[in-house]
Parts: sequence; C-alpha cells; structure tokens
Amino acid sequence: MAATRDTPSRAKAPLGSLRPLVPYALAYKGRILAALLALIAASGATLVMPIAVRRVIDFGFSEEGRSLINAYFGMLLVIVGVLAGASALRYYCVITLGERVVADLRAAVFRRLTILDPAFFDRSKTGELVSRLTADTTQVKMAFGVSISIALRNAMLFIGAAALMIVTSPKLSALVLIAIPVIVLPLVMSGRAVRRRSRAAQDRLADASAYAAEAVGAVRTMQAFGMEGATAARFQGAAEEAFEAARLSTTMRSYLTGVGLFLVSASVVGVLWYGAQGVMAGTMTAGTLSQFVLYAVFAASSLGQLSEVYGELAQAAGAAERIGEILATEPAVAAPPKPKPLPEPPLGTIAFENVGFSYPTRREQSALHGLTFRVAQSERVALVGPSGAGKSTVLQLLLRFYDPQEGTILVDGVPVNEADPDALRARMALVPQESTIFATTVLENIRYGSPDATEERVRSAAALASADGFIQALPNGYDTIIGERGVTLSGGQRQRIAIARAILKDAPILLLDEATSALDAESERKVQQALDRLMEGRTTLVIAHRLATVRSADRILVMDHGRIVEEGTHEALLAKSGLYARLARLQFTGDEGPAQAAE
Repeated sequence: MAATRDTPSRAKAPLGSLRPLVPYALAYKGRILAALLALIAASGATLVMPIAVRRVIDFGFSEEGRSLINAYFGMLLVIVGVLAGASALRYYCVITLGERVVADLRAAVFRRLTILDPAFFDRSKTGELVSRLTADTTQVKMAFGVSISIALRNAMLFIGAAALMIVTSPKLSALVLIAIPVIVLPLVMSGRAVRRRSRAAQDRLADASAYAAEAVGAVRTMQAFGMEGATAARFQGAAEEAFEAARLSTTMRSYLTGVGLFLVSASVVGVLWYGAQGVMAGTMTAGTLSQFVLYAVFAASSLGQLSEVYGELAQAAGAAERIGEILATEPAVAAPPKPKPLPEPPLGTIAFENVGFSYPTRREQSALHGLTFRVAQSERVALVGPSGAGKSTVLQLLLRFYDPQEGTILVDGVPVNEADPDALRARMALVPQESTIFATTVLENIRYGSPDATEERVRSAAALASADGFIQALPNGYDTIIGERGVTLSGGQRQRIAIARAILKDAPILLLDEATSALDAESERKVQQALDRLMEGRTTLVIAHRLATVRSADRILVMDHGRIVEEGTHEALLAKSGLYARLARLQFTGDEGPAQAAE
C-alpha cells in the first residue's frame, strides 16, 4: 500500500505508532544505559532531599541541633552536586540519542524511498514525502530526545515519591491515591484526540510543503504567466489550513495540560489542608507533614508534567505514523527471493512476448496490447509513432520500473521479473527525453553514470558527447556547480551531459529516448556522430519523433495505440505508404504529398 495521506490509519494505542521506531533507539543501548543510570541518580538525589528537610525541621531548630543543621545542609549540598552532575549527563545522553535516532531514521526513510517503484511516486506528492523526511522526523526527534526522557524522569519521580509518601503517612497517601484515577482518566481519554489532530496538522503542513515545492520548481512558468499573486495566495491558503490544524491540536494539548495541572494541584491543596489538621491535633509532626508535602509536590508536579509530555508524545505519534507508512511500504517491483543470474558475458538481446500493460494510475486504459518483438545482439532498432503510442512505456518496462499485467519480457534470455533489478539495469544505459541534472558539479553529474570513473574517463565521455567544449568554457570548467536541475545550462547542454553520462556507463544495451530532441542542428550532427560510434557493438533501442535520426536503424518498429502496426527499414516503410510514410511526409514536407519527398 502506498504511503499516501489517504491511507486509513489502523486502530492502535495513542503511542502505539512510536513502537516501530524503538529498534532505532535500541541500536544505542550503551547510551540508553548511561542515560538511565544518570536518571536514577538524579531522581534518587531529588527524593532524598525531603528526608533532610524533615530532620532539620523536627530536630534542628534548637541549640542542641546546631551541629545537625550544619551536617544536613552539608549533605544537601552534596546531593545537589550529584543532582546537577547526573542531570547534565542525562541531558547529554538523551539529546544526542534523539539526534542519532533521527539521523538514522531519515537515512532509513530516504533509503526506502530510493527503492520504491515509480508507481508509488505516481500517486504521491514529492513535497509531502519531503515533509515526512524533514518535519515529521524532527517531531519524532523531540519525542526521542526530550519528551521520552522527561516522561521517564517524571514517571520515576512519581513512583518514588508515591512510595515514600506511603512510608511517611499511609493515611494521607490513601487520600492521594483516591485522586489519581480522577487525574489520569482525562489524560487517557484525550490522548487519541491529540494524536488525531496532530496527524491532521502534519497532513496540512505536508500539503503546503508539496505546493511550495511544486511552485518553486516552476518559478519561470509562474512568472511568465503572471501567476505570482495567485500562487502566493494559494500557498497562503494552504499555510492557513496548516495553522488551523495546528491550532486545534494545540488547543487540545492546552486543555489536556490545564486539566491535569488543576486536578493535581487541587489534590495537593486538599491533602495539605487535611495534614495541617493532623499537626494541630498533635497526631503528626511538622517535619513529617513537610516531608509528605514535598513528596506530594514532587508527585503532583511529575504527574502534571507527564500530562504535558503525554500530549507531546501523542503529537509525535501522529508524525511517527506517517513515517511508519513509508517504512512499511514494500516496492511492487523487487528482486525475487532467488534471482536468476544473467549470462556472462552479456549478450544484449531483448524480447517482448505478447506484453499487455496498463499504468497503475490508469488501469482502465491499456498502454500496450499484445506487444511482441525481438532485438538481436548489436542490432539497432527504432521505435516510432505518434505521441501516446506506447514507445516510452516499452523502455519503462524494459528497465523494470513496472511489471506488465500480461506476457513476458526477456533480456539475454532471462525474464526480467526473475532477475535482480540492479543486475538488469546495470546492463542498460539510458538517455531520457528529459535529462536529469543534479545541483552539483559537471564532473559529478557525468560521473553519475559510473561513480568510480576517473576524471580522464569523464572528460573522454564528455568529448564523445560533444560536451567538452562548452564545459571548458564554464567559469570553473568541470568543477562548475550548475544549479538545481541544471537551470544555468541550455536544454541542449543538459542533454549532452546526459549523453556523456550514458557513454561513461558503457553498458551493452543502449536506450535512447529522444536523445537528440533538445539539440540544435549543428549539435545534433555532432552528437549523432558520437552516438553512432557508441552504438557500434551494442544493442540499441531508439525512440524518436524526428524520423531523420532513425534512418540508419537496422529495423524500424512503428507503434500506434500500444501495438506494432508496421516493421521494416526506412526505405521499405516509405514504400508501403502506411503510417510511417504519412509521418515522414508531414515531417519532411509538411503536407500529404508523395512519400518520395522524404528522401
């Protein structure tokens, strides 16, 4: 199931969504143990203080007790030192643990995203996925780094203070214990509502982030059409929705905190009043009441902070649920348990056998119908046809970005769904119609085709792609950073870098999807010469709308509505006066004149 916003959340405890993230924290058991020991030391030091206070009150305010006062206050100073040191160690351990967990979590989420199939991204928004990777993981960091630590500290203080309250005065403790269910019940009941509203707030924030990413990525189009005001207004509306959802979540958390603190404080006041009556009646010493009150304050403040932290953890659970959806998503296209090895050395053969396919987002519309063809080793085959004929779909299935619903696709005689996708794609070099350029140097962009390639090989590939000339003219040559998506380069320059990347990969099967579509006439001639050299000895599948680029193909497959309707050489297809001849006449003469005009 895709990790989209519309995925129905499963019924679970308010904090149950945090459970899948626990293994990321348990990977650092040493740090957790140090934090727990520091927590125990700090809590123990805190709980010892009321005992010293009681003894000072009961025995210290007299001439005989002067030495006791000095001893008790000296002991308090030592306790404060232990408390300070243990608290500092606990803070360091838990904060670094939170940072470490969120770093691992982000890496795991991104690693998962890199292996998910294109169908997942077809139905997901990039901005929303980025929001889960950043904003949601930050929310989880607060839970693991701060909230859980505070929760454990206050839980330990509450348990210790409650136990010592019972030891100090069982009667007063009974009154406090009666009040605890009244305090805890509202916290439990409101936890699910906090988590629900937190999830809604994160979803609205993801919507705003997705729209912002989309708008920034298309800033030139936006400004060209004068849509700055409308775009800003729409984002403001998305931001307002995110704010309103966050406000509702915060309102619920504020209510939870306020109710918890009132109930806790009211119970302490009531117990203090009852204890004061005991002191006046002589059934309890002032020191004992002071000790009990301090423990009651510790317990009450701990319980009050637990109510606030519970709300924060419930909010983090909403974010963790969204992250967990991605981590739980399995790719629809994956390696089989026992992949069939591809033959060595590579053959470079391709076969489609009665392949039928519909995109997952358009199940009712078939992209391919019973498609059958073969490409022999070192053969150059071109796929041509009108837009929407299914040409690019052939490459997507060959690279196994999707699996067909019918038929079989074979590479080197092995069905692609029985091979390891990594091994399969290693045998192919792709030059897509829309070249992808990363916001790094020219050198690293070309080296994307072979990360271990030397600079000399990179320069050689660029020269073959007719890219070396313009690269050398850049401010820093191959070390020039070319901006996100290569916005500082022309379309032709981006395409030549993509071609250089494919040349560098040096794969036995070459896939060209409109590889020269963005080039001017002179650059196209140079690149076509480079591609001709590159195609020697390689199996090549070429997609082209410009028929002049496919004349030298060994075979041309003409596709229409997901089927092969014609097959042959350029000259043979012109002579048939079919779809290919009509496309050629339109391109070369601009009319329906004689087919020979294409010559």
